[in-house]
Amino acid sequence: MRPFRRPWLWLSLWLLLFVLVAVGSLMSPDDLPPVDISGFDKVQHFLGYGVLAAGAVLLFARMRTQALMALVIIAFGIGLEFAQASMTTDRMGDVADALANSLGVLAGLLLSATPVARWLQRLDARLP
Repeated sequence: MRPFRRPWLWLSLWLLLFVLVAVGSLMSPDDLPPVDISGFDKVQHFLGYGVLAAGAVLLFARMRTQALMALVIIAFGIGLEFAQASMTTDRMGDVADALANSLGVLAGLLLSATPVARWLQRLDARLP
């Protein structure tokens, strides 16, 4: 991990994002707000998994660890697609969703080569 004053806080928030993605992925669509924009589902997948990968970039300094976390996040997304197909009656697994997830992860990893990668460290250092 990058050097933080509060590593437990940032890691906990990142893990909470995984929980939120899992809950949102397995909830009944009837319990979610309706969106009447064609293809918006794929945008949600892309952005959600991009944020998870960006979290890995913000938390972990080594490129190797970031790549490993990216693989974990992609596997998580694929696992959720299988869970939707097997554990829910009103959801279905979708290869296009898994692809959108994976592309989001790759986009999130691109932050590694930018100054954004150190934003969380700067925020952590500024907090009392």
